Amino acid sequence: MTSPAVYDHVRPTDADCPDGTYRVVGRSGETVTLLRVGDADGRRVHTGDVVRVSAGEFDSFDPAGNPDGNRPLRAAIASVPETAYWSFRAFGRELRSHPRPTVVAGALVAVGFVGESRLPVPDVVLGGAILVGCLALAYVGGGRL
Repeated sequence: MTSPAVYDHVRPTDADCPDGTYRVVGRSGETVTLLRVGDADGRRVHTGDVVRVSAGEFDSFDPAGNPDGNRPLRAAIASVPETAYWSFRAFGRELRSHPRPTVVAGALVAVGFVGESRLPVPDVVLGGAILVGCLALAYVGGGRL
């Protein structure tokens, strides 16, 4: 194999490194830097193992598939509650760290919901207040400020 490009995925055949899938993360002169991103079975791993090989040693690697996206369905479904928890926690933290925009956005939503019975304004204005308030909350909570 010649001329590795960054983001190419390779698998060692005769190289002196652990079995698995490696991603090319750098090249300099006669050295190729590889990051181990998959185990011997082709499943995604997060090892942080970095290997530097010479261009000659790199010839003992064969092209391999990208291990991203081959996560088992059971593991993907099992991670949904944990992901939701951390997403809501980060969202709340962002809202707390920007209190003024959060209060303004929340007030717009509240006016939109309770304004129909208390304010003499058309429904389209109240609907617009809800929409703008919700978008503002998403903007602030998403860490855009």
